[in-house]
Amino acid sequence: MAKVGIVMGSDSDMPVMAKAAAILDELGVSYEMNIISAHREPEEFFQYANQAEEKGYKVIIAGAGMAAHLPGMCAAIFPMPVIGIPMHTTSLGGRDSLYSIVQMPTGIPVATVAINGGANAGILAAKILATSDPELLQKLKDYKSGLKDAVVAKDQKLQEVGYKNYTK
Repeated sequence: MAKVGIVMGSDSDMPVMAKAAAILDELGVSYEMNIISAHREPEEFFQYANQAEEKGYKVIIAGAGMAAHLPGMCAAIFPMPVIGIPMHTTSLGGRDSLYSIVQMPTGIPVATVAINGGANAGILAAKILATSDPELLQKLKDYKSGLKDAVVAKDQKLQEVGYKNYTK
């Protein structure tokens, strides 16, 4: 049974949403991914959001651009955490998406990550689940340790080869 629902309004969002899925794959968290437009398929959207809890979802990651109603509408229906990913847009650089997602009315919160922040959405979903899953919590600690190790290795390379040869 999937613990996370990943939903996007358009397949143009796939490169960003795939980053959330990749993190969940790396951490061993089950998910289902769908393309559903809150504006173009309202009946299908309401069915998705209304059935998410009974499908076993504990968190929904919803990505949207422009008016970006998908995360907020998920939060209006789904009783558990929703993480919104604002998509970069050509007209306003994603600020339109960011403002639409982050400015939710009292009582309908959406946790919001950076514009195109798919990886952080996956990590945040895993952190939410890890509050009741010690094995997942350890995987997150190991992941974070791996981030530190990568920076240490990059610095070690810099010290060994110097900045002029670092990117060669």
